Amino acid sequence: MNEYITLSEASELIGKSKETLRRWDREGKLSAVREPMSNYRVYKREQVETLFADFFQRDIEIGVANYEKPNNDYSVLELFAGAGGLAVGMEKAGLKCVALNEIDKWACQTLRKNRPNWKVLEGDIKTFDFSEYHNKVDVVTGGFPCQAFSYAGKKLGLADARGTLFYEFARVVKEVNPPICIGENVRGLLSHENGKTLRGMISILDEIGYNVVPVQVLKAINYRVPQKRERLILVGIRKDIDSQYEYPKPYKKIYNLKDALKKGELFDTNVPNSAGAKYPQSKKAVLDLVPQKGYWRDLPLKIQKEFMGGSFYLGGGKTGIARRIGWDEPCLTLTCSPAQKQTERCHPNETRPFTVREYARIQTFPDDWKFEGSMAQQYKQIGNAVPVNLGTEVGYSIVKFLNRYYSQNS
Repeated sequence: MNEYITLSEASELIGKSKETLRRWDREGKLSAVREPMSNYRVYKREQVETLFADFFQRDIEIGVANYEKPNNDYSVLELFAGAGGLAVGMEKAGLKCVALNEIDKWACQTLRKNRPNWKVLEGDIKTFDFSEYHNKVDVVTGGFPCQAFSYAGKKLGLADARGTLFYEFARVVKEVNPPICIGENVRGLLSHENGKTLRGMISILDEIGYNVVPVQVLKAINYRVPQKRERLILVGIRKDIDSQYEYPKPYKKIYNLKDALKKGELFDTNVPNSAGAKYPQSKKAVLDLVPQKGYWRDLPLKIQKEFMGGSFYLGGGKTGIARRIGWDEPCLTLTCSPAQKQTERCHPNETRPFTVREYARIQTFPDDWKFEGSMAQQYKQIGNAVPVNLGTEVGYSIVKFLNRYYSQNS
């Protein structure tokens, strides 16, 4: 395994931002050196792993339990539902799904196959009117895609966001008028358009009568998910409500790939066999040479140059290329395709991508949750999903909020 790692790799390894690592460097806690071959600033892997033990997740509480029993029957309307990761998580937390909207026909078939009793509204959200749910739903959730707005004036209003999917999310919240709404998105929304997009979303929710709780990025590995995935959570509380919302508390225990695929705390059995993508022979021959937790820099130099081509001489860690996951680490974030060169996720022992059921396990879907469509469609649905266990923990936080709100108003 490579003795030196780049800033990007160190950041990924210990779950801290590059800025934090640079600050530690300045403070003398972590010293970068020049790599002999490339002259890039790199870190000694051993030093980072030692620091990892000292710094990583130091602030996480021990003995956390987010579980909260619902005092009433609470209902959720889900938008941009995908294959149901968030909806299943909410269901596990005791929230009843009254309707789900999704445009992708295969994801809709997946939802119907697994929950025939769910009301699945298939099609473009723009074509649906949700006013029948006015004052009848406790929470509206949705993983709206991040899109640029047109900025007419300094304070973005609902009208300026027309044509974007966030506009539709806000329109539905306005039509339904729930006590709380929850949007989720990629971490990149924080910096999209230098933060203007997020500020615009907050001002739109303010305009339709919702105060936004300070935005947080939740790391899935802190919520019983064996995967380094991050989701930005946007929580709006109706302005007539003075109850506080609290994000779910992170857990101390970090689960790894072995916990995902083998019998243990997360699952009662080893992962079931299923179909999976295959590597072409030429790629398999290269990946056969990569050790667990290794990547392209662990290949012989001649093969590195052949495999990487011109990008061998460019800067940056490119840590996802020819990457083999280790049993004792959480998986890197899954993508919609299991064998993309930039985001390789190779099985620890076998030289192959993860199978469909392994993908589902890493996203904490139950084994009986079946995905419809071609194998490529199934991978896409799973890769796009909110991890089920993260959805459950967020669900508990919503139940806690609703219990408090209704007890104050009973």
